[in-house]
Amino acid sequence: MGAATAWLLSAGVPLVLLALSLPLWHWRWPRVPVLLREAAIISSVFLVWQIPARMAAGNLDTAVDRAVWLYRWEQRLRLPDEVDWQQAVLPHPWLVQAANLYYAVMHFGAMAALLVWLFWRHRSAYGRVRTYVVLVTVVSLLLQLIPVAPPRLVTWLGFSDTAERYGQSVYETGPGHVVADELSAVPSVHVAWAVVVAVVVIRVSRRRVRWLVTLHPLLTLVVIVVTANHFWLDAAAAVAVLLLCAVIQWIGRVCARRIVRAYRRVFASDRPSAAASDPPAGPSGSEGPGTPTRRPPASRRPRPRP
Repeated sequence: MGAATAWLLSAGVPLVLLALSLPLWHWRWPRVPVLLREAAIISSVFLVWQIPARMAAGNLDTAVDRAVWLYRWEQRLRLPDEVDWQQAVLPHPWLVQAANLYYAVMHFGAMAALLVWLFWRHRSAYGRVRTYVVLVTVVSLLLQLIPVAPPRLVTWLGFSDTAERYGQSVYETGPGHVVADELSAVPSVHVAWAVVVAVVVIRVSRRRVRWLVTLHPLLTLVVIVVTANHFWLDAAAAVAVLLLCAVIQWIGRVCARRIVRAYRRVFASDRPSAAASDPPAGPSGSEGPGTPTRRPPASRRPRPRP
């Protein structure tokens, strides 16, 4: 019953927001309908987000096997061991809790701040960025239909669930309790969104301080590793998704431009030319048939003689 209620709420919120953005409502502020429409789009993405979580339920053993497979491949590629990184941070509780908080808050917080900033200050770039974010999220969720467990669920490899240790988990916790959404570790949407935030701010803003935003994806990468929420390869998969979606969006823009040009050419050829639509002019110095006779102005009319 609780799951059904959550689904109904997730599906109802976008519909309500979209209905409130229709022209039949008269808002005092003209930007309100646009904000409601954008909120409906973001809410719809959250609704889609629940699909891989529900479909991954019951596949814990398979998800853990895939996580172990990823870890073995990292060892073959001689990537830094995530266990060593986490063990270096665990003796410092304040640092671990700060990493847990960053993981829980900055993921949605940074993206929300970016979209609001673009909407109010750089409207010309907002639509393109919003579409790209939605595309990246949807492609990531499609890949997450293949369940992969995060490192913190593979404790016998030496990983520790730092969020559960300090009561900061964003998932339901309990002995032997695993939420299906925890099995959607590949690709890392945390890394994907962080890179998008950094790239967009650097490209749109013109201030020198914009380069400080590069710390966000770097900190996100370190946080997902020391909290044992993702492997290095999860982050690499996120970067691959970003590149793929960039290519898809570029192809979409090119195709859309060609369709618009073809549409304009077709309809422009069907329209009669200006010369053909005008009536034929009469001979020079004469007026055409049906043309009303022009009377000279009153000042130039001959006055009657007394």
